[in-house]
Amino acid sequence: MPSQNVNGIDLNYRIDGDATETILLINGLADTLETWDFQVPALLAAGYRVLRFDNRGIGASAKPAGPYSAELLADDAKALADSLGLTRYHVMGVSMGGMIAQRFALKYPEPVISLTLASTYAAPGPFCSRMFAMWADAAQVLGIPFVMRDVTLWAFTLDFFQTRENELTEFEEAMRYMDQPIHAYLAQLAVIQNHDTTAELGAVRMPTLVLAGEQDILIPTALSHDLHELIPGSRWQTTPGGHGCMWEYPDEFNSAFIGFLRETESTRS
Repeated sequence: MPSQNVNGIDLNYRIDGDATETILLINGLADTLETWDFQVPALLAAGYRVLRFDNRGIGASAKPAGPYSAELLADDAKALADSLGLTRYHVMGVSMGGMIAQRFALKYPEPVISLTLASTYAAPGPFCSRMFAMWADAAQVLGIPFVMRDVTLWAFTLDFFQTRENELTEFEEAMRYMDQPIHAYLAQLAVIQNHDTTAELGAVRMPTLVLAGEQDILIPTALSHDLHELIPGSRWQTTPGGHGCMWEYPDEFNSAFIGFLRETESTRS
């Protein structure tokens, strides 16, 4: 896959499809661009071109020392889109990527046709803040693969553990052997620990969907709903599953997202 030097670092990226309308996908914490493998085929079949990339600190992108912030990672994404000649596109971010997408929309509203914020929040609050502090402590003692295996317990539903053992094992193995330097993990983790747009989201004006798993216990569904209420005119929708609903129930997740994109098209025509 190609890389592009933007905003002072090399970003690994991939573009699929040759449609005229583009979707920019932004990954979550410690996730590479393969995060979207269950979404891209559906998006291509729906007639979109898809741009995805490794955020700084993960995958084949550069992993400079922190601190990182949602705004810095939004700057990276915008610089990548600019370097590829993209001027108008849909933006979708999941989890940490949803926080980056919020900053993107607030700082760079002009190119954003629509905004989708999945499994994310405006601010972590006391519950998530305590969880993430524990992850930071554990990563430095037990290593990132151990922490990411623990994340599996928070990401999937009870039904997934009880009925889909083979898929679960694949996810656990991928997390067990993931390769991310501790400094880069902690720098990305700081993004979600310090994110807070609660006082700013009233300025968002593009069509916006806030999407959440019905059983999300990692970023509780109620926090995503609070985010929805802060964005004027935003649409609220849930899908089956938990924080990993995009992997556990990809068809439902994709249908909700594509349905929203189609609605934005009809309002523009």
